[in-house]
Amino acid sequence: MVFLTELPPEIVQHVLGYVDPPDLAWIPRICKSFYHSTKGNTSLFRAVYLNHFDKPPNNSGVDWEQDLKNAVRLQVICRRDRIQDKKNDLPFVYDIVKTLLRNAATDTERVRSTTHPSSLNADLLNLIFKNETNQSAFLCRSFIYERARKEFSSDNYSDSPPREDHQMSAHLHCLYGVPMLHAQPESHRTRHSKMSPYACSKVYDLRQYTENTKWGPFMDDDTDRVDWEKVEAIMLVIGSNLRKLGLTKFPVCKNFWETPFAGTWPQSYKPIPIAIPREPDLLELQDPYGVTGTWLRVVCFLDYTDFFAYNFTSEDQPPAHIPRPAIDVGEATRLILMKIRVTKIDPPGPEDGQELPVVHFDGISRSLDDSFDENANSDLRGMRGSVRLTREGEVRWTTFSVFSGVERWRSESVQIGGVKSAKGVLGNWFDKTYDPRGPAGPTAFWKVSDRVTESGGYRALMQDFLPLIQDQFDEATDEYEPGQSGEDDGEEDEPGFELEITSISWVT
Repeated sequence: MVFLTELPPEIVQHVLGYVDPPDLAWIPRICKSFYHSTKGNTSLFRAVYLNHFDKPPNNSGVDWEQDLKNAVRLQVICRRDRIQDKKNDLPFVYDIVKTLLRNAATDTERVRSTTHPSSLNADLLNLIFKNETNQSAFLCRSFIYERARKEFSSDNYSDSPPREDHQMSAHLHCLYGVPMLHAQPESHRTRHSKMSPYACSKVYDLRQYTENTKWGPFMDDDTDRVDWEKVEAIMLVIGSNLRKLGLTKFPVCKNFWETPFAGTWPQSYKPIPIAIPREPDLLELQDPYGVTGTWLRVVCFLDYTDFFAYNFTSEDQPPAHIPRPAIDVGEATRLILMKIRVTKIDPPGPEDGQELPVVHFDGISRSLDDSFDENANSDLRGMRGSVRLTREGEVRWTTFSVFSGVERWRSESVQIGGVKSAKGVLGNWFDKTYDPRGPAGPTAFWKVSDRVTESGGYRALMQDFLPLIQDQFDEATDEYEPGQSGEDDGEEDEPGFELEITSISWVT
């Protein structure tokens, strides 16, 4: 009988390349032969890595041994039973999750009924964060969650900059992509533990909209750095409203709001094939952001009477550093279909990230829940939108809604996952003139197709959108199950509403 240690080194390495990553920690301790076979053996660590994780899009910056050890440590931390035993590792978990997503696959087969590719890295993260103690330890640690759990009183509030651990947790939550709608995912979920009123208190507080934040989800210091706690609040508000209305039953929403880590990495957008492919024009080929196509947008807002009362009519206005009380008065939700096309590409300005250009676009938008709505149906002609990098490398979207040739509403948003991610964009909409009395609120949009209508108009938009809806239904393999994301909020769909797919309208 021939022992493994007696085989030629190249065969031994080939065999060891298929061991589970945690086993590489104890294999060198078996004997000197295995010790020398593994010690500093970069090609072995590379083989083990590639047999269990995605091949990084760019191998040049990968430390195979360290990245493999980090992935193993991540799993060890997240297998601990108690929240207290792992919550202090938030900075490490934050860095490794971002690294795994940055190195996620972009050239694999598209996941059925979605617009992103399959990924071993994303599958691993999905498995890890199914554990509700991991959700509590790492995804629900921002200020609004601590506030909802009554961990703060007004005496504890500070006007200091946002805490780093709050920002890390909020960013992880946004990358996870499924709104955690209760303050403590691992405990009993009641109406009293709902997060949406606390998220609304941040999203609809006009004090959050300042010149330094550009009225968007940015830090209040004029640096253009993303405030991930604001982005998280936007995600919570929109996700809660979509779920109340039953819209997350449909693949076109479900795959973006109910699937963890669904395309939250750079270059993850992978279009659903269209019947008649078209050749992109020269500007599209130069566009690194993948702007041209059909996008589905969601806009939420309070009745202006409620919005004004919340911000101005209270006699006892809180100081600037103390949040307004939680608010749960009901919101309106608007679904809007946008068809946009690149019109111009400029070099980055001095205040932009310098790695990529500024891309301008125009197009049309139409409300899907009403035949005509003067606030949703617009003509985005001319220089009515742009995409650029911020100085810290995040993707910033600016859009204008135009009515009768006049700009009316503006939005500032960031793309979750980076350049050309499938996850889409979260941000704030507001009056184009920065009216200090509002209104303002949350918005999100994500790309659903590369289809481009040559002739404009509502009918052309619907002719493109309805086949897309049908395509995603045809591809979907599982029926919707309430709460399958681990976030059943204990509420039924909003009574009196349902989505009629044949005409894309609200039925009351």
